[in-house]
Amino acid sequence: MIRFEDVSVTYAGAAEPTVQGVDFEVPEGELVLLVGPSGVGKSTVLGAVSGLVPHFTGGTLRGRVTVAGRDTRTHKPRELADVVGTVGQDPLSHFVTDTVEDELAYGMESLGLAPAVMRRRVEETLDLLSLADLRDRPIATLSGGQQQRVAIGSVLTPHPRVLVLDEPTSALDPAAAEEVLAVLQRLVHDLGTTVLMAEHRLERVVQYADRLALLPAPGAPLTLGTPSEIMAVSPVCPPVVELGRLAGWSPLPLTVRDARRRAGTLRERLSATPPESTAVTEDPGPAASAAGSGLTADTGDTGPTGDTGPTGPTGPTGGTGPTGSGENAAGTGGTQPAATLPLPLPLPSAPARPASPFSLTRLLRRRSPGTAPLPAEVAVVESLAVRRGRVEALRRVDLSAGPGETIALMGRNGAGKSTLLAALVGLVEPAAGSVRVGGAVPHRTAPRDLVRRVGLVPQEPRDLLYADTVAAECAAADEDAGAEAGTCRDLVSGLLPDIADDTHPRDLSEGQRLALALAVVLTARPPLLLLDEPTRGLDYAAKARLVTVLRGLAAEGHAIVLATHDVELAADLAHRVVILADGEIVADGPTAEVVVASPSFAPQVAKILAPEPWLTVAQVRKALA
Repeated sequence: MIRFEDVSVTYAGAAEPTVQGVDFEVPEGELVLLVGPSGVGKSTVLGAVSGLVPHFTGGTLRGRVTVAGRDTRTHKPRELADVVGTVGQDPLSHFVTDTVEDELAYGMESLGLAPAVMRRRVEETLDLLSLADLRDRPIATLSGGQQQRVAIGSVLTPHPRVLVLDEPTSALDPAAAEEVLAVLQRLVHDLGTTVLMAEHRLERVVQYADRLALLPAPGAPLTLGTPSEIMAVSPVCPPVVELGRLAGWSPLPLTVRDARRRAGTLRERLSATPPESTAVTEDPGPAASAAGSGLTADTGDTGPTGDTGPTGPTGPTGGTGPTGSGENAAGTGGTQPAATLPLPLPLPSAPARPASPFSLTRLLRRRSPGTAPLPAEVAVVESLAVRRGRVEALRRVDLSAGPGETIALMGRNGAGKSTLLAALVGLVEPAAGSVRVGGAVPHRTAPRDLVRRVGLVPQEPRDLLYADTVAAECAAADEDAGAEAGTCRDLVSGLLPDIADDTHPRDLSEGQRLALALAVVLTARPPLLLLDEPTRGLDYAAKARLVTVLRGLAAEGHAIVLATHDVELAADLAHRVVILADGEIVADGPTAEVVVASPSFAPQVAKILAPEPWLTVAQVRKALA
């Protein structure tokens, strides 16, 4: 169904191809997962299937890509729309209409399907993806995860023979992710749909894949194999595989069930050693310095400068061109496809902590004029209620955050996590109750004063960035915070050491934009730092670097509240977990107690080693050392 024949893609101005020597075939009715670190060209491979590469991204494609017998070099995306359905990482760039039901119908209207067929398929998709209650809702009012489900549904309704999905579960809560993946598996098994998918959260998807396609490095040959074969040599792997490597299990387990069956001896070895919280015991000094390596992410392949690919006009399926940037176009390595599996790569270890003259701790000690001393309680929320139109987004919410505390807000999509962050930063006014941050009422506090008390890094970091260059962003941040000139630039230099002043923020990868937005927020040194889905689009290495930065901030006394669906991040970083459901807090307590008691929000290690309260591979590694 999909065939790559010695394919190489080189973007304009790049010295080396982003991908080269890609040669593999995906037969009909198979789900293939594309894996590899950030920057290796996964989004380029996906874009070549839909025709977006090179028709909208530019660059030169050598070799041949065919889909259902159609050559993507000679068939533009609109001529492939009846065969290929594409969902990119950014749902907002995907939408054409205003409401959920209209968006689900749009692709079928473009293909000229009969109204009766359209009505039936819309109803089927609403039920499949649990969207029935949202059918009349404006898309702009949905949460990020709800929007992602609508984007997936809009490409399912035309019944394409091939689905190309880039990070399809990145904004979904664990239960919704399982639901979507179960739907995809049903399409593959029952209807013979072919699925090619890239996803960083391998713990969610690897067990659903028939085969894995590994791109180990930029420009390196692609290796195709079974999930167990690829996971044995892959430089990126989920916690269940990392634990299997640590314990020496062979073959490596791919699911929690397989790992639990082999974990008896490991549980016995660990039973005499109680786990220590990684969020508490991690040394914040060296951890903070590790941030000098920067954050990177896969959010769509780009040219040599990381330029954002132009958003393609929406085709009949409602898809759009790539809108993110992230994979480095410069590549190295051989050009021949791998006939056999390569030798095993070095096993992943704890995140490296290179020596660096940059110290986030030292920079943050340079207080901005007017910065208040850290209070006993950085934020206090009492009986908070918030309405968004007809929807009661929050009700009777009580929450407090103290200096140095890291709190993870979790819950299903639409539970009210982002609304709570918005209330803490003054973006929404309470309908009842109160919010106080550093003794001030956020929605009544002047922005220039508020930035010294609380800072928010939103789900889309680019929403915080509006200048044409990194230097201009930094200058504006210094002025807004009343900070010494160069404060923000020093932070950026530590987080993104190789970024030039004249770089446009849109030319950064998603992870780099996250780091820039974090530096802008930290310029005012607010005692309270809020992050909304901070690991969306980040691979395991970039996530480890982010955790390192946040641990350093917490050690400095910053209170951190993050809304996340990433259960592994919460287990690794948070002191407390707060679970929301339908706008109410249903659980609030120490991370180990809350997540271990929840089948949905427990990390893989906790499920494998239950009833012992181990949460992360790092805890187990330390205990076995």
